[in-house]
Amino acid sequence: MKAMPAQPATDARTGTRLVAIAAVAALALLLAGAAAGLFAHPALGAVLRCIAITLVTVVALRRPSLMLWTFLCMLAGVELGLDAPKFAIEARLPGDLFLRLIRMIVAPLVFAMIVTGIAGHGQLRSVGRVAVKALIYFEVVTTLGLILGAVIMNLAGTGRGVVVPAATEAAPAAQPVQTWQQIVLNLVPENIAQAVAQNQILQVAIFSVLFGCALAVLPEPKRSPLITVLQSLADVMFQMTRYILYLAPIAAGAAIAYTVGKTGLETLLPLAKLVVTYYLALAAFCVLVLLPILVLYRVPLRGFLAAVGEPAAIGFATTTSEAALPLAMERMEEFGVPRWIVSFVIPTGYSFNMTGSSVYLSMAAVFVAQAAGIHLTVGRQIAILAILVVASKGVAGVPRATLVVLLATASAIALPVAPILLLLGVDTLMDMGRTMMNVVGNCMASAIIARSEGELESA
Repeated sequence: MKAMPAQPATDARTGTRLVAIAAVAALALLLAGAAAGLFAHPALGAVLRCIAITLVTVVALRRPSLMLWTFLCMLAGVELGLDAPKFAIEARLPGDLFLRLIRMIVAPLVFAMIVTGIAGHGQLRSVGRVAVKALIYFEVVTTLGLILGAVIMNLAGTGRGVVVPAATEAAPAAQPVQTWQQIVLNLVPENIAQAVAQNQILQVAIFSVLFGCALAVLPEPKRSPLITVLQSLADVMFQMTRYILYLAPIAAGAAIAYTVGKTGLETLLPLAKLVVTYYLALAAFCVLVLLPILVLYRVPLRGFLAAVGEPAAIGFATTTSEAALPLAMERMEEFGVPRWIVSFVIPTGYSFNMTGSSVYLSMAAVFVAQAAGIHLTVGRQIAILAILVVASKGVAGVPRATLVVLLATASAIALPVAPILLLLGVDTLMDMGRTMMNVVGNCMASAIIARSEGELESA
């Protein structure tokens, strides 16, 4: 018998290519429109940006998906921020509402998933092994990110010749570098209700692991009713996530509009080289570090990219990893990572696996020295990286966490503060890339750990 042609698969591949081409064309038109607006051609700029929005709208209507609609709203947000900045600055409600709704469901979702994963699937013996593997993986990948960021900034020399203004926006207060004892102590919540109220996801995860282990050793008649309730709770939280995600594209557009309307593209020009260098560094990190690890562990690349696309887009647009957490956990479970691994590794990575932030921190530290005219010896740069390895852990819940870490590092090694304040002008723009890479890195960690346990069902 002749095999039937794989028409649906061919159509899907063709559609994916069309979406990719349309996205690249729209991005090129958007950049051209922004450049035209900066160089005294506002009418031409507006026309090019409107064409970009129309192009994505047509594709989104033909192939609706959360990622496409998010991208469309981001383009619309850029246009709104450029042409109506005052209105854009006031249009923060959808973004703030979306983040509140996400924070509302994260803690019960993490609790239900971890407990049912451990106690409901008999994975008690594997928890300790997975925890050790995850922490080792986090440390290796983030250290590679720190090293790569420092090397690229030394080669690029982006900070040399930058004029540091006499006064800039106030920065977050510097905090002392945490010792390893403080980091360990902060893992355990004093009060689980307080941890939930403050949205300390890692503390909630630790409590959930202990709760799940305790539940797992109970006799079946006592364990089964509670597992059934928590399984239902997890299902309800996922259903709520699907409802809340309908607001995600609008929230993304509002966040982008606010950023562009508040800062303006003109203010970003003096530090444009730094922004471009950082995104090139993220691309190098993906090619030199993440991609080889995926290949080494035989993780299906196309399936993984499809799974992380939407969570990464939400993280990029909202600059908040937390906003992408429920969707990231759901997508990785659909990808084939067992629930008990997803629910433990991804929340833990929010404090220990900030891959995008690690690249940024070392780049920013070297940039500060270059802008201040300070020559950093190899030994001093190694000392900076050693401090950043410790200081970058456990601060994910702090607003502008990377700047807080950078200020703490600067005070420890006598770097000036003024160049750090200069980074505030482009921090939000760079935070998009940081957050996106953090989301991708945490999703990847769950897949790698699952593969090492022989539990990755999609491969």
